[in-house]
Order: sequence, then structure tokens, then C-alpha cells
Amino acid sequence: MTRPDPGHEPESGPGARVGDGQSGADSWALGADSPPGTGLPPSPPSLPGPGVAVRIAGEGLVLREWSAADVPAMTALFDDPDVARFTPLPSPFDEAAARVYLDRAAESREERRRVQLAITTDGRAPLGEVLLFTTADDPFALELGYTVGPCHRGQRLATRSVRLATAYAYGTLRAGRVVLRIVADNAPSRAVARATGFHPTDAPPITRGGTPLDTWRHGADPHAGRE
Repeated sequence: MTRPDPGHEPESGPGARVGDGQSGADSWALGADSPPGTGLPPSPPSLPGPGVAVRIAGEGLVLREWSAADVPAMTALFDDPDVARFTPLPSPFDEAAARVYLDRAAESREERRRVQLAITTDGRAPLGEVLLFTTADDPFALELGYTVGPCHRGQRLATRSVRLATAYAYGTLRAGRVVLRIVADNAPSRAVARATGFHPTDAPPITRGGTPLDTWRHGADPHAGRE
């Protein structure tokens, strides 16, 4: 689990993923700085507006939009000590908090700053969340976050979700870079990052909510640091 806006998941904790199956990521992922074959600098990624339904399938998962009907399930997913530790979600996370969360998600979607999707295996019962959002420090990047509910950990949901989400970010949203922000002592989430092609960078930690976070960048980035 990490702490973007909602957070990352250790493989034993919350998780995320992006993409429309396996397609799209290789076209200009791996830290590429321009679309292949163009020689042009990238444009800022374009997130879908509120009228565009997002549904991403692949790797045995379906990522879908949240709905008001998900409020009871969200409390079981997000009212958890690990989620409270590694993400900025309120604790306790009750139904009132869930409704506020969904309202804010809708506002961010209206402003095309964020896409938040429920992680499911069948398009129905949510197991966690994955989100992509713009980041002020890099206009060509999208930051990825994810959370998996405590009853659904240990199923590689984090790893599979991150792969899907990263593919979607590059292939559909045309991001120049995809990054994760991870708490330094979150060993499970660091393992998920490595397994999905992210590398720690030399950038100094950023602080959110009083918590320092390391930046990990996807792909064969020659500027990425090594631990």
C-alpha cells in the first residue's frame, strides 16, 4: 500500500492496477519520453471526463466505476489499520466517510484530475480500488495508487491491478510517465513496485500528511536510483 491520494497496497494489503488487458503498455511505456516514432515531446495525459464510462478488463480482473450501491462494501474494504497507516483515508471509515469519498471522487472526475475504479473479478463485488491522478510536480506523469481490502489480500490483486492500470495510463491516457509514491518501510508495496516494472528514483522524498514518501518510476529509466 502506498500513500498517493488513496494508497498503495502491499501484496498482503491494498492493491491497484490499470489497463485494457495487456495491450497499450508496450506502445510507449518503459519510461519513454515521447510517443514511438514521432520524435516529439509528450503531451500532458488526458483523463476522461465524467461522461466517459471507464471499464478495464484483463488478468482476471474487471476495473469499473464506483457507484452509490458500493457504500456498504467500501466500509469493509477501507476501515482497516493498514489502510489507515499507509493511506490518507479517514479512520474509522464508515458509510458517511464513504459517501463523502464518492462525492469527492465525482468532483475530481468532473475536473478530469482523477480516475478511481473499483477492483473486481467479475464487474460486481469490489475488492479494492485503483486510481490514477495528475501530479503537480510533473505535468507529463500520472500517479498510481491502490488499496485492497483486508479479506482479499494474498491474491496478487495489487500486482495484477498495477499492471492493468499502467497499461491504461500509457496506452489510453498517453501518459509520459507513471509513478508510485511509497512509504519507505512498506516492504510489501515495494515488492509490488519491483514486480510490476517500477524502480526507485533519486528524487528526495515528498511529504503528504506528515508522511515522507519515496518516488518510484515505471520502466527502464536511466535516471532511476537503485537501492
